[in-house]
Amino acid sequence: MKVIITGASGFVGKHLSKFLKGNSYNLQSLSLRKEWGLERDADAIIHLAGKAHDTANTSFEEEYFKINTELTKKLFDDFLNSEINDFIYFSSVKATADTIKGVLDEEHLSDPKTPYGKSKLLAEQYLLSKDLPEGKRLFVIRPCMIHGPGNKGNLNLLYKVVEKRIPWPLAAFENKRSFLSIDNLNFLIYELLKNKSISSGIYNFADDKSISTNDLIEIIGKASGRKSILWRLPSGIISSLAKLGDTLKLPLNSERLKKLTESYEVSNEKIKKALNIKNMPVSAEEGLLKTIKSFKNT
Repeated sequence: MKVIITGASGFVGKHLSKFLKGNSYNLQSLSLRKEWGLERDADAIIHLAGKAHDTANTSFEEEYFKINTELTKKLFDDFLNSEINDFIYFSSVKATADTIKGVLDEEHLSDPKTPYGKSKLLAEQYLLSKDLPEGKRLFVIRPCMIHGPGNKGNLNLLYKVVEKRIPWPLAAFENKRSFLSIDNLNFLIYELLKNKSISSGIYNFADDKSISTNDLIEIIGKASGRKSILWRLPSGIISSLAKLGDTLKLPLNSERLKKLTESYEVSNEKIKKALNIKNMPVSAEEGLLKTIKSFKNT
C-alpha cells in the first residue's frame, strides 16, 4: 500500500513513518511549503503537517488559519479530485474544547477558545461538509497529548524537575489527564489503513487510563531512579506567579500552568468499538515509562 504523508519530519511523522515502513508500507513524504502534486497510485493521505499550539503565545493568529485551515482545505480538495481512497486528518482535542468537565467524547459540542483550536475546527468543518465520492473515507483524528521517545515539551520539563531532585511545587492541584503514547497512535493508524470496514468520522485517540500529574511525577521518579518530591504549596500563590510569568515571559505562565494542572480526560471508546478491541496494546503507564526512560538515555 502506498501512503502520502505530510509533516513526516515532525515528531509524530518520524515515528509513524518508521512504523509503517516496518510494516511494508510505501511512503511518500509531501511538503506543503511548495507546489505539490498527488501521486496517482497512492492509496491514502495522512495529513500531519500543521502549526502547533504555541504555549508562549508569540505567534500571529493568522498563521494558524493560513497553515491549519487553508492548506488543509486545498489538500483535501486535491484528494477529492484524485483516485486516492483514504484521507486521515490529524486535528486535535483542542478543536472541540480547551477545558472539559467530565470525559470528552466525539459528541461534545465544539467551542474552542484559542486560534489554534479554532483553526483546527474550521478545517474539520470544511472536510466534513463535503460529499465523499463512493469508495473514499475521511477520518478526522483528535489526539490528546502525544508522547514517545524523542518527545519535547512538558513531559521533558517534568523529567528534568525530578531528575535534578527539584521538589514538584504544584502537588496541591488535583487533576486527571489523558495521554496518547506514540505506540498506540501507530497501532490505531495502521488499523485504520488496513481495515476497510471502519466508517468515516471523527475519532478521539487516547490511552485507556487517565493519569494525575502527581501520579506522573511518581512514574517519572520510578523510571529515572530518583525519589520524587511533592510540595503542596497554596494554589493561589502558584496562580499569581503564573500570571506574573505571562508578563515577564517566564517558563511558568498561565497557559503552561493550565496544561500541567488542569483535568482533561478523553474517551477512546468510539475507536475501540470500531476496531472491536477492549484495550489499547500499550497501557498508559507502560507508554509513559518508555518515553521517560528515553530522556534518561539522552
